[in-house]
Amino acid sequence: MALSTTVKVHPVVLFQIVDAYERRNADAHRVIGTLLGTVEKGVIEVTNCFSVPHKEYEDQVDAELNYAMDLYDLNRRVNPQEAIVGWWATGNEVTSHSSLIHEYYARECNNPIHLTLDTTLQNTRMGIRAYLNVPIGVPGGNSGCMFTPINVEVVCYEPEVVGVQLCQKTMGSSSKKVVEPMMDLSQVAEASQKLTSLLDQVLAYVEDVLANRTLPDNAVGRALLDMVNSVPKMTPDDFENMFNSNVKDLLMVITLAQLTKTQLQLNEKLTLLTTL
Repeated sequence: MALSTTVKVHPVVLFQIVDAYERRNADAHRVIGTLLGTVEKGVIEVTNCFSVPHKEYEDQVDAELNYAMDLYDLNRRVNPQEAIVGWWATGNEVTSHSSLIHEYYARECNNPIHLTLDTTLQNTRMGIRAYLNVPIGVPGGNSGCMFTPINVEVVCYEPEVVGVQLCQKTMGSSSKKVVEPMMDLSQVAEASQKLTSLLDQVLAYVEDVLANRTLPDNAVGRALLDMVNSVPKMTPDDFENMFNSNVKDLLMVITLAQLTKTQLQLNEKLTLLTTL
């Protein structure tokens, strides 16, 4: 696996790592676990993970490997497409015990990655880093290995985006505040407001560049050109008809969902009354 490999991590993996860190034993300095996902054309997509109980001593590491394999076998029954792609650990650095742990995962998959998540927030950020174990040495001489950083990105499925945006609303608020998911129409309205705000920022940037108040950025210009070319050409009337049609479909789905919910509640009440 080349050093140009890119690791794509989903938010659910980060949440699971943080949850495992919060639930750790009082004497545990860090938590480790297994990364699950897929590998395709130099891209490792990490979609799931689980923690592995372990203890670290001065010159050895004790990990419950049988527990890890049992948990992996159970996960394969539910998600057969997810395979072991590496392992994770909390902290902001690779420790002396990392090589020992990495040797085990090297037997379970080819070229496993090592992911670290800084749960201590030393730089006021939860830093994410990914490494590959690369052999080093000279022919006929001593050899060793080195953890070399590789690219890591955070990616989201559409349902995950909704969950992340909901979590963002709790930032800066008290821990007792409860944030309820919004209705579909409210999400559409909020998304439209955000889109309008972003378009205003883009227009302000373009006007500043044209007025020589801001230096132009070629990367931004290419991104704007790609965005404009990606919009299908249609008249305002066609767009209005398409939008109204989609809104009607959305309203119909919401109405049917509410009717189904009401019907289930009525059936539950009637069943309760008949049993009294």
